Amino acid sequence: MGKELRGGYTTGACMAAGVKAALLYRAGEYCERLKLIALDGTPLEIPVKSIEETDDGVRVEIVKDAGDDPDITNGASVFTTVRILPSGSGIIFQAGEGIGTVTKAGLSVPVGSPAINPGPKKLTEQVVREILGDNAALEITVSIPAGTELAKKTLNPVLGVVGGISVIGTTGVLRPMSEEGFKNSLLPQIDVAKAAGYDTQIFVPGKIGENIAVKFGLPREAIVQTSNFIGFMLDAAAERKIKSVLLFGHLGKLAKVAAGVFHTHNRVGDGRLEAMAAYAAAEGLPADGVRRVLAATTTEDAMPIIEEYGMTKVYDILAERASLRSERHVFGELSVGTVMVTLKGELLGMDERAREIGRGFHWNIE
Repeated sequence: MGKELRGGYTTGACMAAGVKAALLYRAGEYCERLKLIALDGTPLEIPVKSIEETDDGVRVEIVKDAGDDPDITNGASVFTTVRILPSGSGIIFQAGEGIGTVTKAGLSVPVGSPAINPGPKKLTEQVVREILGDNAALEITVSIPAGTELAKKTLNPVLGVVGGISVIGTTGVLRPMSEEGFKNSLLPQIDVAKAAGYDTQIFVPGKIGENIAVKFGLPREAIVQTSNFIGFMLDAAAERKIKSVLLFGHLGKLAKVAAGVFHTHNRVGDGRLEAMAAYAAAEGLPADGVRRVLAATTTEDAMPIIEEYGMTKVYDILAERASLRSERHVFGELSVGTVMVTLKGELLGMDERAREIGRGFHWNIE
């Protein structure tokens, strides 16, 4: 039995804890550790690194502890400055250094607002009411100085959150990231692209596919990164009434889809070389060529064999098959086209539906 993974707390919990420490400090109580009840009822105990009075109010530093979760903000300092406002002003949240601003519709935060999600705000407001009552009036400014650089390693640039990281967390409790949690973190991309007017979207496995798609003239605003969860993201697109999807990516990933594999991590599903070999054989690839494809290490390794035998038309066939399997996966609730490329960004193959979608985007692939 593996060891139980240690949980932690979110950046939103850090903000709420900072506010609590600041308000208690104003009341004459200096806390080195404080208790916080998360929105799901989980008790949290959070250390306070520093508290100081500044010209702007009381400033508290909390260090993010993600537990055993591979969270990029683990160990980052979250600074919260609390300033009392005139009665009736309510609770105002401000973005400090390293906190992003929302620039695209489709997220849970309005355009133009600090990227502070509803969960952290609710948790913080709960803390304020406990100490000051329902008529509290204060300004809360949260800063994560490392956030500007950290944001580059997240989906924030894709989602239209610019200038820094988001203050996130549904409840305040951070449990080691499950696969389900990671999959759900990908979904806002679909909503943002739809809010921007794209009911036809471009699904790419990752950043490499995105950059190649943009090179071919496809709009970055319509691009959604799926990671290995192509089937999950297709289902989500169908639920959101997306009209059509262009699968755009490397042969190695999309050949798996042609084989009916919709979770493309190599430890979950593969079949890429088998798919190449089977469809090439159906088009006349000799047995020796089939064996060589099956013995290849990667699809890039197999490509020279396909070219040697003059079988490059198999890429169009694989693309058509990937589209067909995808449409079957969502029971025909959206249409799918597929474009397959190399790691260098060279076009290998595509089906007719992909051509139709591409023309709608005025791409320069043909």
